[in-house]
Amino acid sequence: MKWKKFTLETTTEAVDYLGSLFEEIGIEGMEIEDNVPLTESETKGMFIDILPELPPDDGTARVSFYLDDDADADAILAALKDGLSELASYVDIGAGTLTASETEDKDWINNWKQYFKPFTVDDILIKPTWEELPEEHRDKLLIQIDPGTAFGTGQHETTQLCIRQLKKYVKPGMEILDLGTGSGILGITALKLGADHVFGTDLDENAITAVHENLAANGVPESAFTVIKGDIIDDKAVQDTAGYGRYDIAVANILADVIIRIQREVPVHLKPGAIFITSGIIDMKEQAVREALEANDAFEILETTRQGEWVSITARKR
Repeated sequence: MKWKKFTLETTTEAVDYLGSLFEEIGIEGMEIEDNVPLTESETKGMFIDILPELPPDDGTARVSFYLDDDADADAILAALKDGLSELASYVDIGAGTLTASETEDKDWINNWKQYFKPFTVDDILIKPTWEELPEEHRDKLLIQIDPGTAFGTGQHETTQLCIRQLKKYVKPGMEILDLGTGSGILGITALKLGADHVFGTDLDENAITAVHENLAANGVPESAFTVIKGDIIDDKAVQDTAGYGRYDIAVANILADVIIRIQREVPVHLKPGAIFITSGIIDMKEQAVREALEANDAFEILETTRQGEWVSITARKR
């Protein structure tokens, strides 16, 4: 099925008004392209360490919307023309020109699955839930993952760095704190390596769903992995629910800037001698994370591991 795509050349000032206009005339959703820098609150929780450099914001915007074959395009476009004329009387709508094109109907949510194939991290096999178990890997420790729309298939270098550190430090019966748990891949790996219980946090509601589905896929009981939505950095309720002086290992595969903030809170949740595994650190930010951990009297850095341009720093609570 093909969709008709319409793109309106307008201004950032008019975008909010256009949202209301679109809703009134039956256009469901819109795609906005502009050069307005993201705010700190907008980037919070995003898995992006280095944002692309944008040209200077010149106040222009491109707003696109899509109509399927069943839509009365002529009527909608006529209503849009009338609406734009009205808007122009009290807000700058810019050029106001509309261009049309066609685009294929694709399953964007699931299309990426064709690229996610079984792979190994040393003697651990990470397999999508929809793929068959390769015969040559039947002797490996199996982790089955369907991340859904949460972060974490295991393919990323940062996840693999954390998995290798978990292999090194997890012992039977341990309690694990999984910060920014995403699909739950690191917590589930820790449980498969012998940990007794995982407590995970994430800012994304989709992560909660993904964790529960992946527990079932791996035959792990729900009671072994508690996961909640929230930010342990500044949410007292999350901090209290996680508990204090409880964990043998904390793992945070997030972003360098978030690790710098979170490392101040983590120690109160760890037992003396506990291990803190961090990754998600692009190499150019390694020094900043290292300096933050070195300035924290609660930690001593044990080792640094690398894969590609990504870094993992492991520390111990004094």
